[in-house]
Amino acid sequence: MKKSKNRSHKEDHKRDEPAILETEDLDGQDMFLGGGPDPDTISLASVTAVTTNVSNKRSKPDIKMEPSAGRPMDYQVSVTVIEARQLVGLNMDPVVCVEIGEDKKYTSMKESTNCPYYNEYFVFDFHVPADVMFDKILKLSVIHSKNLLRSGTLVGTFKIDVGTIYSQPEHQFFHKWAFLSDPDDITAGGKGYIKCDIAVVGKGDNIKTPHKANESDEDDIEGNLLLPEGVPLERQWARYYLKIYRAEGLPKMNTSIMANVKKAFIGENKDLVDPYVQVSFAGQKGKTSIQKSSYEPIWNEQIVFTEMFPPLCKRMKVQIRDSDKVNDVALGTHFIDLRKIANDGDKGFLPTLGPAWVNMYGSTRSYTLMDEHQDLNEGLGEGVSFRARLLISLGVEILDTSSGDITSSTEIQVEGVSNISENATGKIEEFFLFGAFLEATMVDRKIGDKPINFELTIGNYGSEVDGVTKPKSGRKKKGADDEEESELIHNSSEEELDDDGDLASVATTPPMKPVITDRNYFHLPYFERKPCIYIKSWWQDQRRRLYNANIIDNIADKLEEGLNDVQEIIKTEKAYPERRLRGVLEELGNGCSQFVSLASKDQSQNGKTKLDRERLKLCMTELENMGQQAKTIRSQVKKNTVKEKLKLVQNFLQKLRFLADEPQHSVPDIYIWMMSNNKRIAYARVPSKDILYSPVDEETGKDCGKVKTIFLRLPGKKGFGTAGWTVQAKIEIYLWLGLNKQRKDFLCGLPNGFEENKLARGTGLQPSPPISLTYMMKQIFQLRVHMYQGRSLFAADSTGLSDPFARVFFSTQSQVTEVLSETLCPTWDQLMVFDNVELFGEASELRDDPPIIVIEIYDQDTVGKAEFMGRTFAKPITKMADEHYGPPRFPPQLEYYQIYRGNCTAGEMLAAFELLQIGPNGKADLPPIDGPTDMDRGPILPVPLGIRPVLSKYRIEVLFWGLRDLKRVNLAQVDRPRVDIECAGKGVQSSLIANYRKNPNFSTLVKWFEVDLPENELLHPPLNIRVVDCRAFGRYTLVGSHAVTSLRKFIYRAADKQANNWNTTEEIIVNMEPEPTVKKMDTVVKLDCGSDAVVKVDMEDEKEVKGKKKKRNKGGEDPEEEELDESMLDWWSKYFASIETLMEILKAQEAAQADAEEKEDMDIAAEAAEIKSDDSPVKGSKKGRGKSKDKKKPPPGMTPEKKKKKHDELKVYHKELENDFDNFADWLHSFNLYRGKSGDDDDQNMADEDRIIGKFKGSMCMYKVPVSDEMSREMGFDSNMGMFQNLPHNDPINILVRVYVVRATDLHPADINGKADPYIAIKLGKSEIKDKENYISKQLNPIFGKSFDIEATFPMDSTLTVSIYDWDLVGTDDLIGETRVDLENRYYSKHRATCGIASNYAIHGYNVWRDPMKPTQILGKLCKEGKLDGPHYGPGGRVKVGNRVYMGTTEVEDENGLKKQTDEHLALTVLNRWEDMPRVGCKLIPEHVETRRLLNPDKPGIEQGRIEMWVDMFPKDLPAPGPAIDISPRKPKKFELRVIVWNTDEVVLEDDDIFTGEKSSDIFVRGWLKGQQEDKQDTDVHYHSLTGEGNFNWRFVYPFDYLIAEEKIVISKKESMFAWDETQYKIPARLNLQVWDADHFSADDFLGAIELDLNRFPRGAKTAKQCTIEMVTNEQAMPMVSIFKQKRIKGWWPFLARDENDEFELTGKVEAELHLLTSEEAEKSPVGEGRNEPEPLEKPNRPDTTFLWFLTPLKAMRHLACSYKWLIIKIVLALLLLVMVGLFIYSMPGYMVKKLLGA
Repeated sequence: MKKSKNRSHKEDHKRDEPAILETEDLDGQDMFLGGGPDPDTISLASVTAVTTNVSNKRSKPDIKMEPSAGRPMDYQVSVTVIEARQLVGLNMDPVVCVEIGEDKKYTSMKESTNCPYYNEYFVFDFHVPADVMFDKILKLSVIHSKNLLRSGTLVGTFKIDVGTIYSQPEHQFFHKWAFLSDPDDITAGGKGYIKCDIAVVGKGDNIKTPHKANESDEDDIEGNLLLPEGVPLERQWARYYLKIYRAEGLPKMNTSIMANVKKAFIGENKDLVDPYVQVSFAGQKGKTSIQKSSYEPIWNEQIVFTEMFPPLCKRMKVQIRDSDKVNDVALGTHFIDLRKIANDGDKGFLPTLGPAWVNMYGSTRSYTLMDEHQDLNEGLGEGVSFRARLLISLGVEILDTSSGDITSSTEIQVEGVSNISENATGKIEEFFLFGAFLEATMVDRKIGDKPINFELTIGNYGSEVDGVTKPKSGRKKKGADDEEESELIHNSSEEELDDDGDLASVATTPPMKPVITDRNYFHLPYFERKPCIYIKSWWQDQRRRLYNANIIDNIADKLEEGLNDVQEIIKTEKAYPERRLRGVLEELGNGCSQFVSLASKDQSQNGKTKLDRERLKLCMTELENMGQQAKTIRSQVKKNTVKEKLKLVQNFLQKLRFLADEPQHSVPDIYIWMMSNNKRIAYARVPSKDILYSPVDEETGKDCGKVKTIFLRLPGKKGFGTAGWTVQAKIEIYLWLGLNKQRKDFLCGLPNGFEENKLARGTGLQPSPPISLTYMMKQIFQLRVHMYQGRSLFAADSTGLSDPFARVFFSTQSQVTEVLSETLCPTWDQLMVFDNVELFGEASELRDDPPIIVIEIYDQDTVGKAEFMGRTFAKPITKMADEHYGPPRFPPQLEYYQIYRGNCTAGEMLAAFELLQIGPNGKADLPPIDGPTDMDRGPILPVPLGIRPVLSKYRIEVLFWGLRDLKRVNLAQVDRPRVDIECAGKGVQSSLIANYRKNPNFSTLVKWFEVDLPENELLHPPLNIRVVDCRAFGRYTLVGSHAVTSLRKFIYRAADKQANNWNTTEEIIVNMEPEPTVKKMDTVVKLDCGSDAVVKVDMEDEKEVKGKKKKRNKGGEDPEEEELDESMLDWWSKYFASIETLMEILKAQEAAQADAEEKEDMDIAAEAAEIKSDDSPVKGSKKGRGKSKDKKKPPPGMTPEKKKKKHDELKVYHKELENDFDNFADWLHSFNLYRGKSGDDDDQNMADEDRIIGKFKGSMCMYKVPVSDEMSREMGFDSNMGMFQNLPHNDPINILVRVYVVRATDLHPADINGKADPYIAIKLGKSEIKDKENYISKQLNPIFGKSFDIEATFPMDSTLTVSIYDWDLVGTDDLIGETRVDLENRYYSKHRATCGIASNYAIHGYNVWRDPMKPTQILGKLCKEGKLDGPHYGPGGRVKVGNRVYMGTTEVEDENGLKKQTDEHLALTVLNRWEDMPRVGCKLIPEHVETRRLLNPDKPGIEQGRIEMWVDMFPKDLPAPGPAIDISPRKPKKFELRVIVWNTDEVVLEDDDIFTGEKSSDIFVRGWLKGQQEDKQDTDVHYHSLTGEGNFNWRFVYPFDYLIAEEKIVISKKESMFAWDETQYKIPARLNLQVWDADHFSADDFLGAIELDLNRFPRGAKTAKQCTIEMVTNEQAMPMVSIFKQKRIKGWWPFLARDENDEFELTGKVEAELHLLTSEEAEKSPVGEGRNEPEPLEKPNRPDTTFLWFLTPLKAMRHLACSYKWLIIKIVLALLLLVMVGLFIYSMPGYMVKKLLGA
């Protein structure tokens, strides 16, 4: 254990104060306040060992090395488009397009409907970095009438980014409605809804699919919108204005070759970069103009996006790009996270930002034609250098779409904006950065032969590529990075004189040749002379932002450290975790109140933006609340609530980290580069806020004025994977950044005892900074490293083991331990002594703050270089020469240190470190090294006695059962394997398996060995299991190995005496009648085995219940539910009822959880506001706790209250069965054997699956010897078996395995059409069944309903593989996914997983008992095995087992309805309650269906669908079981729906009469059953209706197949002409009726429609008058009917259509009669379609204007002649007159000529 360090006196009141220990006696135990260290301030090891006892001069190093961003990963996005509703438009043919990034997929087209039903599933696979994935936009759009020739018209779209989906619970939206809007017309309102499921799965995520609930609760569209939590239902349109002012400090891009040529010839030297800014947001991109040839472009433009608010896209991407004729490249990228610049609380604010500078980081600034780090400029991965900064601001304006003057399109607009004032972003100040390199070690040997120097840069200051000087005072400063060529003084040492004669900057250390440390690493010989660098730079003074972030970070760091401690205390089972948690909360409360007081002092407005003010308000309120809540929670922390409260406090930590992240940048980050021969090798990035100085301690950065250990790493992609884990160099550096005017004590944090060396230049006003430090003081130490052991190390060799050794670095020395071959758990037990370690600085400081030790673990290879396996850090405990070597600090304790390899953990190391000062007398004063004397290991010293653990003798018994699934090793099969067990140098070997293929079990079951192990269980070494194959000629081959890291679960602990000797005289009576459905909560009583409570639960007899049901029906209170006919019930009734129950239980649990959380929040909030009285915390927490208990497991009767239990149910597990039963490892454990190298994947567990080469089945039991009497009594039955008594034999047994496969859901599509043709394949041992001919065509949710019988012999055939394949007409069938079940563990488990126990016993019917053993036989067997007295069946339905009496019914009904006497019910009652039995009780597996994930080896870790199934096993030596239950899918029932359209009324009139201009319509009605548009039927036409009335008397007949349980119609049809076979579709039963106006020469006009869901539709109105639009728009208020219950119904229904404003309007009414018959009834009374025989309907009585259309003109004439008689006569006369005049004029000339010529 480490104590917190005593602080040096001057720092006493500064930071790091220990949490105040509470002295009141909180837990009713006397608190130990003696001489020991107080429990709150103890800091624990393992993860926190290095990071805790840091005092003041050193800051914490960061262990994790590898950058995780930017590395590609596998993602799968699955989208199910279920249906669309309320689409706007008339008579549409909608298609849904799903688009992610570039990929588009379309659903099929549905004809003439506004609410199409699709149920189509799409999967998109990606392999990209996480950031890229989460920024992709998922777009759902509905397109109207798309076909091959035309693209269709867009109805509406919905956009959301993938990151938002991923951040949902379970990474998914399930059955939610996406709201569609039209991007081209934002004033138009909603365009409809699409119901869909969207899930995003990364590697290793498993998606929990909620069971499909019944559809009705999701029809509430408003309540199920596809929106994340907290987003309002009504989203509005908003404009996002991103103003882009200017940029500075762009890198030199000598891009076009032409420019260089020009420069050579003409000497024209222009800036060679043409920048523009591109902004991407919500799938749209906008660009500014291009500023030609400018390093300091000024745009003053704004880009305007129009998008819904709040947007469902989290990030806006702003990128400066260089325009080039060939290709544009990104210069730098910045992401604006909208969540960080807005707040949706009550006092929240819209997104706002700036005007502020944002810094962009990316690749190095030196230009090359092919930039290897170009990805970094695109914003992938961590930038390795400053690129530019950009001045932007963002504002959002919510639009009022009702006002007319807004543009309605969402096109991006680019507009100019006015220039911004100089000091809008703050006053420019001179900053001073100082760094001192105290040590540079662990320099990679590859670069060790050239001189090395370090370069420090801040922005472009200090960079040798772009030297930047102080801005001219004459020209008013714009920003910092003015790179004026003229001003560049090309000075070789980059030393520039400042105004006050001071040096402007020294940015690089002098080059120095490294010296060899050991075979792998070099170090720079700084010794007492430490080089320094300093840089002056000019930035806008926005320190306040950084200060606030620092205070919050500081609070968060302390909180995190404290929480790690608490977890460690819990993990190591030390005392009083609750006290430490209280201390942590107190510290948190104090930190919060301190922030509020500090932040409120700052009121200066200079350069403050709106966001600064709003964020300050937000942080203050949040931290104030957090402080209050911390106090409240603190008062509620009790021993038993520690874990609960710990979770709550974790949320605080996330919130603090979120608040600390400042979205508006100020001073850029600092980069440290290691240069070798002027080549950049490796870098580190230090955030400027971490080293920023402030006079107020809390505001100072955590590394300011401290020595920080920094590991340099390779830039960009080079840093991925193994290369990135090797340290390029480790530097100890001291950094200080602050205003130049505050720099007087910039050296005060350095270790004391140095002299400054300055460059002698003029006399400045301030002393000039040193360019190096010379240390006068130096202390000599001896470091002792006690390396005891490592465990669970990384497997680096192909055998699956490693040959590990450790290399320890301290200062400039290094040593190695010996190499231990072939182990992952080496016990080095070695003391390494580093002599004469020189450390510079004062002794007292070094005592508190020694430098860190780096330990690297390597794998020794016979050839080539040792391979890196992991790294960890440690701090030694220091003893000065004048201190005594003794408790409490010495000798040091061994501690576990976590080893990291990249970002992954790679094992642990047990070690201790002490640093002893060598005083004036030399080494004589040091404590002697006394190791155990019996070990002769030559020069290697063992760990001394006081430090090595105290050992005691243990006996380890090993149960050898068998080996399974061994694969080939080196191409040869394993034939004669043996298992070697080893622990702490001792071990035992199993017997040899003579022939693995014939019988893979061991002949001798139990062996034991004795071994000395540490008393402290946490220090127990791992136990190694290794399997070797004995080949010919005495050769052994290692097959695989497994390390059991923790033996704690195998330690035998004697059973509790009270539980064992429970009082057998008292009887506990448990009355087990069917539970009542009344208030269940009161009847649940917890039974203790010692109590003699009699729990009586009165319950009416079942007969009475039935009687009551019938009576109630007669009373007609509830006509909906009719009595179920027993003969109709089948297994599926049971299954669907169970799923319903599961859904309800899940809902109840969620509700209870929500209640409990809400309750707790309310308690906390209320107490924080101190509303409640004093005693409330206790009450509140009790109530909360009660609730949370209920939610975990609803009491036996808590299954949600059903009106009546209709059928027996089974248990549906929505995951694998073994997950609920601890893998059935109750006595037989499976250990995976590994071989081969560990994968270098991000997620090593995934790669481990490929390394499994087989399984060892067995167990261990360990206990101290000599053995106590009790234990020897227990072992007395059979001394050979030791602790493993009553085990079954492991000879081969024959078993009948019966596999039932119910259905599969959400399969991954395997064909191009986005579907699959799945079938089942089952493999067990050598037998394989492929059900290929019964494939199900084009279905991703197939219902199989099949059972398969396979005979198997354990142990040879113990793993069952159930696979789903995709049938292909040509080529091989593809595997979709498979699941593996270990049958053997199930068979032998005491949970009895052979055949599930039903809830009721029946001898016939759908619930027949299917186990060959009756309940009485099973109970008898269990009692015999558990040595229980009983069962004794008594009269009156009693059974006694042990000391418990159960009651139950004793009659069973046979198939003839006769009652028989039986004890089976009683026995079954006991079995269902078996877990309550003392000592031997455990839950027996109920009758069940389990849901298993399907996985595909090609896509490891990503679920490919799920399968619902169960397995029964029957031993062959027992009586044979009955036939398998029939679970074949229900055949759809054939029905016929007859619809008679009698009349229509008030139909809108469409046509104008040619002659009269009167309105009329030629009405006909069209109808079809949803989804069967091809069989649509039309009535005849009622011509020329002038009033909208139509008379038809026309009958439609629709035969259809219907699944009653699922309420779906089943259609089988070929998808296309080329389809091989028919595809089955399931669609909801909906009748569509439409009214049309017939036209002869143009297309018919659609007038209106109504869609009736046959299960739930409004009852028809009695008369046309009572029929209103309300019947459809206000469904909730209407009485609903189902045609399946009513059978016949007649009434009036409204026809609707949408007007121009998308509002529904009434366009007609129809009187119809619906009559539903089964196909048998329909055959008996056939009818004709239309008005045909049989049973013809009479002709309608239509007014005579409506006869045949070609007579209509004549009629019209007669009509005209009557009404306009005189007018017509006048017109005729006038016409005659005209004709005569015309004729006269025409013939006149001819006659004139004749007359004249006298012809």
